[in-house]
Amino acid sequence: MLHLVRNPIAVGAKGLAACISKTILDIEPAAWNICFPVQVEDYDCLLAIEEASLAGFEWRYITLVEDDRVLAAMPFFVCLYALDTTLEDGPVRRIVRRIRQGFPRLLTLRLACLGSPCTESAAVGFHPDVAITRHAALFSELLGAFERCAADEKCALMALKDVPETTPAALVDVLAKRRYFPIGSLPTAWLDIDFETIEAYLEGLSSGTRKNMRRKLKSLEKVRIETRSDFADLLPQVMALYHDTRNRSEWQFEELTEAYFSGVLARMQGRAFCTFYFIGDTLMAANLLVHDDNTLIDKFFCMDGELGRPYNLYFLSWFTNLRHCLENGLTRYQSGQAYYENKVRLGSTLTANTMFFRHRNPVMQAVLRLVSPHFSTGEAR
Repeated sequence: MLHLVRNPIAVGAKGLAACISKTILDIEPAAWNICFPVQVEDYDCLLAIEEASLAGFEWRYITLVEDDRVLAAMPFFVCLYALDTTLEDGPVRRIVRRIRQGFPRLLTLRLACLGSPCTESAAVGFHPDVAITRHAALFSELLGAFERCAADEKCALMALKDVPETTPAALVDVLAKRRYFPIGSLPTAWLDIDFETIEAYLEGLSSGTRKNMRRKLKSLEKVRIETRSDFADLLPQVMALYHDTRNRSEWQFEELTEAYFSGVLARMQGRAFCTFYFIGDTLMAANLLVHDDNTLIDKFFCMDGELGRPYNLYFLSWFTNLRHCLENGLTRYQSGQAYYENKVRLGSTLTANTMFFRHRNPVMQAVLRLVSPHFSTGEAR
């Protein structure tokens, strides 16, 4: 049952209402989670994100309710969005950034976006008792309520972030009918744990990669690895590593906080942990991970870029995470977005993601559609 929902909005079918909440605490955890049965990043994860005080982001949650039961749900956020955020590196990006230096507000729009900046993908949640044949109609109702909220919030731009290619075609058709246009996004990398030992996994790699990994794994002799369910006094060091890693990244959208890292561990107790990599007494890398009974998700790996690289810490973390999967009966390791060359070399499969945009102004919609190929992220192509 849904509690404390403010300002329900009738959206069509008799007895069906859309509810917009500014905090997920307005929604019963069980009512939310039953709509997302295969999502590792569940109610508790979204609450940790909400409580993390990420600068520039406002959180919203939309639910469709019928007879006191949540039938469909999605999180969304509101922020100021600079149009060069996902531009490919090159002349267009440099021109846009020069324009923004002189006119910072010209190419920055208020954005309402379904999904979350901190989760792996934008999934539409449906109650399991809702017939699949009804999903498209409910999604259309949900989008309508989202768009009305976006208008009330003075958002010129509306979007969905990282819609996976596994999304049913009927739902994608709803987006097309409502004039959202697609832009390629960074795919998600994942690896099935269909081997019984690390040795068996290595045997499945190419001979060159296998030889290279055996050589890198020798660094284990010099590295101390600890796994913990809290950061204790290490959090300031983890944040320093995080900022060092973030500053080396080409793609920067949200900036995570101490409250995010500590909150994920606190809110997802028993389903989240951090692995620390030490050289002597010096923390060189940290890896935040979340999981359910089947899937391990690598949320963030941060490392001292100068001092940590000689110890092959990224590759040590990869094999440490595979061992965790094997020891705990997990069947999939999801290593996220970016750095695809190594992930594919190590056997990962890529699932394509798409962003969908729509501008309220038809003229601006046409302009954005025309230039959209420049905004497609291209690391994995």
